[in-house]
Amino acid sequence: MDKGILRIIDANLNRILEGLRVCEEITRFVVLDKNLTSRFKNLRHDVAGLSGKWKIKDTQLLDSRDSLKDIGKPSIKEELKRRNCQDIFFANIQRAKESARVLEEFSKLENKRISAGFKDIRYRLYQIEKDSDSKIRNIRGN
Repeated sequence: MDKGILRIIDANLNRILEGLRVCEEITRFVVLDKNLTSRFKNLRHDVAGLSGKWKIKDTQLLDSRDSLKDIGKPSIKEELKRRNCQDIFFANIQRAKESARVLEEFSKLENKRISAGFKDIRYRLYQIEKDSDSKIRNIRGN
């Protein structure tokens, strides 16, 4: 597989897992919602499981990574603006949804079932975002 495509997959797998973990931590330690925390954790594990079904090896992804020369590495000003947990949560769930879409598209190159799995994850993210919305917006003391 093309090194550029491997880099896209690697970056987006990392991004979705990181975004889900941030959301999971907020629902666990700030919102104190066992159900939402469990749902984020399950999504994170489902992403890892789904990516393990690809013929792409972790070593291929790691070998394709070139973080030092990544032209998208510098942060834009918007990414640096976080006023509270709500901002952090919504930025990270958005990041996870976007990455799910990228993974859905690029997995079509290899396996339609994996693509359908990422589509399912993306729609589950839409639902968990909706289910989390009022609890996240009601966080006090941020």
